[in-house]
Amino acid sequence: MDPDLLYYGDNLDVLRRHVKDETVDLVYLDPPFSSNANYNILFEEHGEKAAAQVQAFTDTWEWNTEARAAYEEVVEAGGKTADTMRAFRTMLGGSDMLAYLAMMAPRLVELRRVLKPTGSLFLHCDPTASHYLKLLLDAIFGPQDFRNEIAWRRTPFSGSSKARSHQLPKSHDVILFYSKGTDWTWHQPSRPYSPDYLERFKWDDGDGRGPYRKTLLKTYSKATFERLEADNRLVAPVRAGAGRSYKQYLGESRGTTQIDDVWGDINAINPVARERLGYPTQKPLALMERIIAAASSPNDVVLDPFCGCGTTVDAAQALGRRWIGIDITHLAIGLIKHRLADRYGPDIAKTYRVIGEPTTVDDARVLAAEDPFQFQAWALGLAGARIAGSDKKGGDKGIDGRLYFHDAPGGPTRQIVLSVKAGRLVPAYVRDLHGVLDREGAEIGVLVTFEAPSAGMKAEAAEAGFYASAWGKHPRLQLRTVGELLEGRGIDYPHVTGANITHRRAARATTEQGEALELFAAEEPAPYRTDSEG
Repeated sequence: MDPDLLYYGDNLDVLRRHVKDETVDLVYLDPPFSSNANYNILFEEHGEKAAAQVQAFTDTWEWNTEARAAYEEVVEAGGKTADTMRAFRTMLGGSDMLAYLAMMAPRLVELRRVLKPTGSLFLHCDPTASHYLKLLLDAIFGPQDFRNEIAWRRTPFSGSSKARSHQLPKSHDVILFYSKGTDWTWHQPSRPYSPDYLERFKWDDGDGRGPYRKTLLKTYSKATFERLEADNRLVAPVRAGAGRSYKQYLGESRGTTQIDDVWGDINAINPVARERLGYPTQKPLALMERIIAAASSPNDVVLDPFCGCGTTVDAAQALGRRWIGIDITHLAIGLIKHRLADRYGPDIAKTYRVIGEPTTVDDARVLAAEDPFQFQAWALGLAGARIAGSDKKGGDKGIDGRLYFHDAPGGPTRQIVLSVKAGRLVPAYVRDLHGVLDREGAEIGVLVTFEAPSAGMKAEAAEAGFYASAWGKHPRLQLRTVGELLEGRGIDYPHVTGANITHRRAARATTEQGEALELFAAEEPAPYRTDSEG
């Protein structure tokens, strides 16, 4: 079987260059909403929000030269999509919303191209742009292939009084569901009966058939009446002129109820949940499991072109699907790799390929020249660390990255500070990092460079001495080249199981999770079922 694939890069370019026609069974995408919000990754230190924040992406779209070029590309391609974009331009003018739609249109065209005839697409958005996106999807897929507008009620509203002022509280997202054709893969999702519903089965005749509820027999044939009477299922009217009822036994029910297009049983991830990884807009695993279980089968290919912290990838892996994930930040790609290793063990890395990341020093130099911030994120990820800077302008008082570790069970949190230099290596970098190491009270400092350090720089690093642990002595000031990191020579620090606590660890996958997912399998209806819950 081909390996699963994790791409770093612009999803439009990746789709056009790497994903063939009709090779994907299910697409889920959660693109940045056009909500004019800047999303940051909030790292946690010792249970508190850290002062350091890293801007993961800016959810702000502007009508500019780039947006105009994207708009014209779609219009020049012709067809209904072009007609729809021209109509948007007439109504919206050169607005930020038009820029957002111009970004989305060519990507949605490509996503339909890669879907198999039996495939489907779920687009997750909010009411800010859902109505525009539905018109765009109608143009690309055809209105006849629209299946559902799912309202996901994230959580009971508990916002500020300002958010409640002069309008209803906002507590739901929209998920637009389209199929590519008329014969799409579908396994009807269901859930267990609610406690309130189960309480309705409050009668028991003691005949061995268990508890039952009384259900009104609205219309029936003579044959049906006689069959129910012969089976002792009829219930006498409580008063003259009242309608007949029959006994509906709980034991004859399938135990689950069909799920409709309003999903209020899956809450957003709460701030202290074990599942939370600190990534903006992270969606609950249960939400993705429901979509994937309903609209794909084992070994099908699931694609997420905005995969963020990898919830879709994680759910696909848990459910035995193959997957393709795409993201434009090395920070996200690094987080996904950590998440998969935490959930499924380090050997999971042998089952997927990462495409678009530097694999040679020359590749890394190109990335450093094109995007220094992404280069920093990538290099720090090789060392198991994460960005320390508050924005794309660089580090935090001489620190580009941090790695936290424990060197004893239940012991205090220890710190490693890292400095990443892409340019010419100068001796002052070693002296500066030594000063930062002492100022921060960190146990270890690491300088990452392209050039190999000189003998004098190595000697100066040696003057910093050692950090001692139960596993030996570890140089307090370590020098690593990009080439050494690529070869697997990481940082020298206590490498006990679970030592690195820099990233929030995803919960390990268990067999119980797989058993719980059986609730989403469709079942045949039970006899005499007349109400929506049964």
